Amino acid sequence: MPNPFTDALITEFRANNGRLSGAFADERMLLLTTTGRRTGRPHTAFIGYYPDGDRLLVVGSAGGSDKHPDWYLNLLTNPEVTVETGLFTYQADAVPLEGAERDEVFARLVEADKGWGEYQAGTTRTIPVIALAQKQIGPPRGSGSFADLLIRIHTVFRQELALIRKEVATSGTAGIGAQLRVNCLTLCQGLHHHHTGESGGIFPALLEQHPELADEIAVLQSEHDQLAVHLEELEQLLTTPQPDLLPEIDRIVALLTAHLDREEAALLSYL
Repeated sequence: MPNPFTDALITEFRANNGRLSGAFADERMLLLTTTGRRTGRPHTAFIGYYPDGDRLLVVGSAGGSDKHPDWYLNLLTNPEVTVETGLFTYQADAVPLEGAERDEVFARLVEADKGWGEYQAGTTRTIPVIALAQKQIGPPRGSGSFADLLIRIHTVFRQELALIRKEVATSGTAGIGAQLRVNCLTLCQGLHHHHTGESGGIFPALLEQHPELADEIAVLQSEHDQLAVHLEELEQLLTTPQPDLLPEIDRIVALLTAHLDREEAALLSYL
């Protein structure tokens, strides 16, 4: 049954590469398309998510209803789903977490947002947590040229770092929760993979075709090395009980923003 409010959000999400206005402006949101278990037709839901390393986590809360959401029932029948993050679209396997893993992850999410616990307390069903694991190898659909792919990846890093910076700044006396630690570690992992790929692949390929870029790429590689040191320091801080993350996050924000700007100015025309 059509939902004008949700339909409007989906339209805005797709029109603005995942950027939203209003209450969802600073939230991690995605579109999840499942196959209807009775109709066989695609069904798109607008859902919040949490980073979790190589996968994303979504919660089948249905606003605390006593019934599971349709999209969850659909993926139990057919776990192959389509994920739209606004910047990328890809096929994923939807895996409901079970037993101790589900309970540990759900507790982590309740710590991040007590609303999940309130929803669970108000219903007799076990609210499911689902992991979305990307299936394909290589760039997601909709990447376009190498230049377009680079801009999309950089946009993801800029947005995620801004969200993490806000989360750290507002954590206050509550301290750094388990999910925020996962958010930070996922960002570190993503930047490490991206920079490793650039240093070992894109940079050498560009130098072979355009030796005049040698000085600029040397500077970019030096910035990779600096960022790697700061990311290692951030990971070390995350192992302490009550880390003071904000100064290190601010250093990474400044370095990464300058690096991404420099890289785009220097390389986009060649890509």
